[in-house]
Amino acid sequence: MLRKILVSLLLVLPFQFLFAQSGMQNWFLLNPATDGFNGVACNAAYDQLLKGKTGTDVIVAVIDGGVDVSHPDLSANIWTNKNEIPDNGIDDDHNGYIDDIHGWDFIGGKDGTDVNQDNYELTRLYRELKKKYEFGNTTGDKTEYDYFLKLQTEYNAKKADAQSNLDFYTGFTESIEQVIHDIGKSPLTYEDLQNYQTTDNKLLLAKIYMMAIGKSNGTDDYATVLDEFKEGKDQYYSMVNYGYNLDFDPRNIVGDDYSDATQKGYGNNEVKGPDGMHGTHVSGIIGAVRDNGIGMDGVAKHVKIMAVRCVPDGDERDKDVANAIRYAVDNGAKVINMSFGKGYAYNKADVDDAVKYAMSKDVLLVHGAGNDAESNDNTDNFPNDHYADGGYAAGWIEVGASQPDGTAASFSNYGKVNVDLFSPGTEIYSTIPDGKYKYLQGTSMASPVCAGVAALIRSYFPSLTNAQVKEVLLNSVYKPAGKTPIPGQKKKKASMKKLCVSGGIVNAYNAVLLAESMTK
Repeated sequence: MLRKILVSLLLVLPFQFLFAQSGMQNWFLLNPATDGFNGVACNAAYDQLLKGKTGTDVIVAVIDGGVDVSHPDLSANIWTNKNEIPDNGIDDDHNGYIDDIHGWDFIGGKDGTDVNQDNYELTRLYRELKKKYEFGNTTGDKTEYDYFLKLQTEYNAKKADAQSNLDFYTGFTESIEQVIHDIGKSPLTYEDLQNYQTTDNKLLLAKIYMMAIGKSNGTDDYATVLDEFKEGKDQYYSMVNYGYNLDFDPRNIVGDDYSDATQKGYGNNEVKGPDGMHGTHVSGIIGAVRDNGIGMDGVAKHVKIMAVRCVPDGDERDKDVANAIRYAVDNGAKVINMSFGKGYAYNKADVDDAVKYAMSKDVLLVHGAGNDAESNDNTDNFPNDHYADGGYAAGWIEVGASQPDGTAASFSNYGKVNVDLFSPGTEIYSTIPDGKYKYLQGTSMASPVCAGVAALIRSYFPSLTNAQVKEVLLNSVYKPAGKTPIPGQKKKKASMKKLCVSGGIVNAYNAVLLAESMTK
């Protein structure tokens, strides 16, 4: 789910201002051993270990919600299908996809239209069983009926929670707008807010919050506060009106036979989609052009980003995920980043088959662990590296999100068994559409940081297999001293080794040293 709220904006906003003002836009690239920030030390790896060495280009597929391939900080590092002639309406390379120049959109129609919002998988599964059981028909399979009741309970609770949050964000946004309107100045100052008088409790709360932001961070950028609350309102609006809306189903836009998991070739070549912010941000983290003097630097130098769109504002569908993985593999990707996930699966077997195919072709899969502050050892998170018919994918890395101080992000999922390592994922500055940049956070950002390090290793040490690259990354992590607060558990702390397999944070510098020793 692209737009799941990562953590309350009431907690996040102060850190956004702090990072913007401190100038530490590149903290995730820094060296924890020397720079005071628990980044991945890729700058140090390039400057001290790889200087004078030449890497080979590595294709990294970004399976996401769309990528702005024209972004000036990305365009030079975008994959181009050299076997396809642009815009001639012919499948020149006979791969089943017409004019797939920079990738493919599996949730678009042949007429160029696109799915933007979609349901959550919970909604889709509940809707199907509701048709059968909504009038109290219990004569069917008891196991299925019990599953229906479970879905019904969870659906009702989550929809009600989303509606409650929508009401809150709508009201608070209106209060901030009213305060700004009443003061009648632009830009506002801290003193303006201090002098603002009101007897309305809602407006007073908005005033107090805005003053707290200004006082703690020395900023008068109150318009940004309003923008963030508007974004929160929009996110919950989408959850209520699309994600949990039983009457909404946009699949007819795609025009495929959704029941046929073997069907391929549907979709279109418009890889940006209607909202490419998430995928463009992810792509910049991996491969924004380094040392070009603009914007920001990505983790990896020698990469080509392949844009594969299958993630809507809502939950991705398993058929599309499976086809996206197969497309990436067939077109040369050696690393696939997947910054999406959900709590239910519709057809796990189909996704598993695609993952097995990727493993057979030596492709490394990197996946965000999720943003629910839960243990993945105790809750389902799809897709994952465990096959439904037994076994697991040896070339799969599951990634949690860490903070600049080396602790686990408060929202990050974790798991001593099912999360492999942590990676920087809070307040990551990267590319967004139309040549712009923005701070975002989540395991959606942590995963591409790790994928970038993996691409770096595959670039300079191409003889290593996908499983060996995973081994390198897990065995070379930086292990912060002390304990970290356990996400979602008030006041409880644990060492990193209790929260993930490796016990640390991915580190490019250490990974290069280990890869060198393994390839001598």
